[in-house]
Amino acid sequence: MTETETRSHRAGNDKVWFSDNCMISVKLSNLSDVHLLFCYHMMPDLNLMISHFHAYLWVILFLCLCLREQNDVYEWARDHRVHHKYSETDADPHNATRGFFFAHIGWLLVRKHPDVIEKGKKLELADLRADKVVMFQRRHYKLSVLILCFLVPTLVPWYFWGESLAVAYFVPGLLRYAVVLNATWLVNSAAHIWGNRPYDKTINPRENPMVAFSAIGEGFHNYHHTFPFDYATSEFGWKFNITTAFIDLMCFLGLAKDCKKVSKELIMARIQRTGDGSDKSG
Repeated sequence: MTETETRSHRAGNDKVWFSDNCMISVKLSNLSDVHLLFCYHMMPDLNLMISHFHAYLWVILFLCLCLREQNDVYEWARDHRVHHKYSETDADPHNATRGFFFAHIGWLLVRKHPDVIEKGKKLELADLRADKVVMFQRRHYKLSVLILCFLVPTLVPWYFWGESLAVAYFVPGLLRYAVVLNATWLVNSAAHIWGNRPYDKTINPRENPMVAFSAIGEGFHNYHHTFPFDYATSEFGWKFNITTAFIDLMCFLGLAKDCKKVSKELIMARIQRTGDGSDKSG
């Protein structure tokens, strides 16, 4: 093989490497992202949002959840309930009034404010403790995360198309993990700082299309905090909202049912009463 052919061959391999590893990173990210609202952000008000899940769907979603490694459902749901009940106060785990960095990642680097712990202990969590799947996941979370978040993304490209373990670990493993983490954290930071407030101008959470895109539907945050019991977290259906489309698909397949949705009349009444005038409804 000539030097020119060798370079061409290497360039071809580089393209295959980039394509293959980006493909598995994107697929794993999408798979783990789908559960974000479904397992995490819907869990705090689960009984209000969707009254029935098929057991098989719970198990599948909780396995997908472990691809993300962002704490078990029990802990996340507890903190998220505190966040909604005491939003933008010292009892809010990621209080956005303390700045972008704190709301984005800083809150994970310091001890929780005493108010977060105190208020968290007062929450009613009996529904979470009574859920066998939730508690099973909590008991075995560390092992399942080690396997699903790090070993599987590393071993799949290594085994199936001969990728080096180092590249497989750093691209589909760590790079994917870092991207997904930051996409999720933007919900706590950017969506609480930048954007419009068409439903309630008296609260911090905003409508942020960029966050909606990166977190597949979680950027309609002013709506979500105004109507926390709405399963879709938006009045605009599937627009920038893959999670809602996924939930609707599960309902179509009979794996979920009784989704709670805010009426158009209630939305318009709230917009007129507390909105900032930037409404794009209708």
